[in-house]
Amino acid sequence: MAQELQGSRHPDGTRFAIVVARFNDHVTSGLLRGARSALADAGVRDEDVTIVHVPGAFEIPLTALRLAESRRYAAVICLGCLIKGDTMHFEYIATATSNGIMDAATATGVPMSFGVLTTLDEDQALMRAADGPGNKGGEAARAALEMATLMPQIARGNERMQK
Repeated sequence: MAQELQGSRHPDGTRFAIVVARFNDHVTSGLLRGARSALADAGVRDEDVTIVHVPGAFEIPLTALRLAESRRYAAVICLGCLIKGDTMHFEYIATATSNGIMDAATATGVPMSFGVLTTLDEDQALMRAADGPGNKGGEAARAALEMATLMPQIARGNERMQK
């Protein structure tokens, strides 16, 4: 019979870090509310959450990497908002941010969820940061919850296979 592993959305005593960009804070504040609400709904205590504010999306990957390297957190939730403008700046920052977050997760083995909006206009961003079930900050937190509980299962499975 095949072994199936699946994360849970109800961690016990697990610590999380949230990195949130201040740029477009009228949007990222909604993402942060959504993430905090999803963590609270899962039973994560406020004292088990560290929130780190950074200037913009470009600063998220390095901050997430340092938090992961501390080994204090089971997952890092990355929140930001990039709204397309008339120049190539959007593409450069979106690519650097997404690649940087993935590189940090791969380098440390600490799950990082991608709650960085990349939208064509402000209305799209505000819709995705609005309170309710479609809030992308909440989605990022739920992904982090699941991955934070899945990684230890995989590690235990690897240990059993080595014996």
